[in-house]
Amino acid sequence: MNLVNRIERWGDMHHPKWIDGLRILLGLILIWKGVQFINNIDLLKAQIDEHPFLTVVSFGLAHIVVFAHLVGGLFIALGLLTRVGVIANLPILLGAVFFVNSSTNLFAVHSEMILSLVVLFLLCFFLVEGSGPISVDEYMRRHPEKVPES
Repeated sequence: MNLVNRIERWGDMHHPKWIDGLRILLGLILIWKGVQFINNIDLLKAQIDEHPFLTVVSFGLAHIVVFAHLVGGLFIALGLLTRVGVIANLPILLGAVFFVNSSTNLFAVHSEMILSLVVLFLLCFFLVEGSGPISVDEYMRRHPEKVPES
């Protein structure tokens, strides 16, 4: 067994359960933001329209943001294809940090910048870490006989 496999095995055996709770919380935050964007889709499109090179695609981009937050957040919360959900949300959070929230004050009373930075950091963390032992992926790995075949 090479070094990488031994490190991965050690990490799997010593995975703290609170990290799975953090992953579930991250997924729920993304779902919550997706629902907020649905309720305020016109404001989201208006904010996208503020950038001149995005005005042509603002309608589609707003719906892509909502879809990525809802479906990616669900995947992350369940631990099902966690890295796919993270990759779907990374460009959105990068855009939120560098384009949308960069013009606002970091320590303002209603600043979304801190939440965006924390979520971006957690997305990067779970891109590396994966889903963990309390997840649908781990359940399917341990019980292959219960997984339906396509």
